[in-house]
Amino acid sequence: MEQTLSIIKPDAIEKNVIGKILKRFEKNNLKIIAAKMLHLTKDQAQKFYLVHKDKPFYNSLVDFMTSGPILVSVLDGDNAVSKNREIMGATNPENADEGTIRKDFATSIEKNAVHGSDSLDNAKIEISFFFKELEIFSR
Repeated sequence: MEQTLSIIKPDAIEKNVIGKILKRFEKNNLKIIAAKMLHLTKDQAQKFYLVHKDKPFYNSLVDFMTSGPILVSVLDGDNAVSKNREIMGATNPENADEGTIRKDFATSIEKNAVHGSDSLDNAKIEISFFFKELEIFSR
């Protein structure tokens, strides 16, 4: 069993598709073992996306991720990292497979509805950024 971080981004929150997205995780045997809604500060967004600091999209990403509330969750299941990435689809919704979250709910490469950890190591780092151990519940 693995754990991975999922973020439903401001564009998907604005579209009111939180339940539809969470349902896809559960339908694919990923359990939601922690969840909370919050509004990132600029400082929090800059720290979370520090890995992208030198990329041209960094500032617009920080601006976007602070533009409204997000829903962060921890997903648990067999091969959770890769399964979540498969469910999300390609970063650019134009390249995403039919039936993926990004194909169905994203509007652009920047406003792409969801974030998911890209590796087990990053999942641990990202989960600990948002959650204390006591906020995560095995089930």
